[in-house]
Amino acid sequence: METSTVSMTEERFAFLAEWYDPSAALLRRYQLLFYPKDGSVEMFDVKNQRTFLRRTKYDELHQEDLFVGNRVNVFSRQLDLIGYGDQYTGNKLGSKKERTLAMIKPDAVNKMGDILQMINDANLILTKAKMTKLTWKQAADFYTEHQTKSFFNNLVQFMTSGPVVAMELMGDEAVSVWRRILGPTDSGVARKEAPPSLRAQFGTDGTRNAGHGSDSLASAARELEFFFPSTAGHGPANTANCTDCACCVIKPHAISEALTGKILHSISAAGFEISALQMFNMDRANAEEFLEVYKGVVTEYPNMVAELCSGPCMVLEIRATDAPKTFREFCGPADPEIARHLRPDSLRALYGKTKVQNAVHCTDLPEDGILEVQYFFKILDG
Repeated sequence: METSTVSMTEERFAFLAEWYDPSAALLRRYQLLFYPKDGSVEMFDVKNQRTFLRRTKYDELHQEDLFVGNRVNVFSRQLDLIGYGDQYTGNKLGSKKERTLAMIKPDAVNKMGDILQMINDANLILTKAKMTKLTWKQAADFYTEHQTKSFFNNLVQFMTSGPVVAMELMGDEAVSVWRRILGPTDSGVARKEAPPSLRAQFGTDGTRNAGHGSDSLASAARELEFFFPSTAGHGPANTANCTDCACCVIKPHAISEALTGKILHSISAAGFEISALQMFNMDRANAEEFLEVYKGVVTEYPNMVAELCSGPCMVLEIRATDAPKTFREFCGPADPEIARHLRPDSLRALYGKTKVQNAVHCTDLPEDGILEVQYFFKILDG
């Protein structure tokens, strides 16, 4: 009679999760249970074998957030999902999830807002991103399988002609989905056969074709390791100038609401240069340190810290004449409600929700522009 009891029990998903406890400087392990019927969560402390969180309804967590490798936020704790807790969860939620490398080539970097929107519309999640400028050797290494082809030198020359944006995309069958978004290799063919594709819209020919995508899971693993090494080593350098700049941080809530593409598009359309870009997962200590100038100055400081470390954020170096001042005006007042009255076209008016979840952080004091950019691109990415 075993089978009948199983079908009557309520569906639940189990994960092994890790949380870094800053007060004890320890990694703690939990079993995280999620019940899709009412969106409730339960947590067990693995080491001490006891309930850590009794089953509680929690609206912020969704089934699509649950996959190994993701970081989720449960009652303002950042949990890294490191494994499936049982066979059922692994089979049901894990089987089709893939990671792939997507790269925006030098000819399409100014279209990255539109490209991120296409990625989001295809239900792929952006988990890592970095703008870099490849050296000749790096580009030649990356395209090593084309070494004997006639187009090799042209390709390497083009790939080193300006910055590229490397990204890790995650989702169901991510490898083939991203290649479908890209369209045929030759941009001319793409315009005939797949007009909505990325290469049809933004590419020129077979080499200057706007984007790159791994052609298999094996290539994806190798290419992701090239840009985002998991072991020692650093991967290609970021492109921050750390001069005449402002810092912009797209906040975690805006990233999870899929506003990244729209925000980047708005920034470029307003004539600002995005000269460096990278995604970061901030821990609490880093968030406190970065936002320290607001401590004791604004009552929202603790909530600002909690927001900044609640998930991945995207950091930009912005360059323009008098960048900190002009970019701060473009972001608008910190409170989106006030921004909607006074500066209806500003970023916070368009994309902000509350004073804490106001879409972007930007450099407030002109002398802090370089310091804030350095904090991310020199210290955290050091």
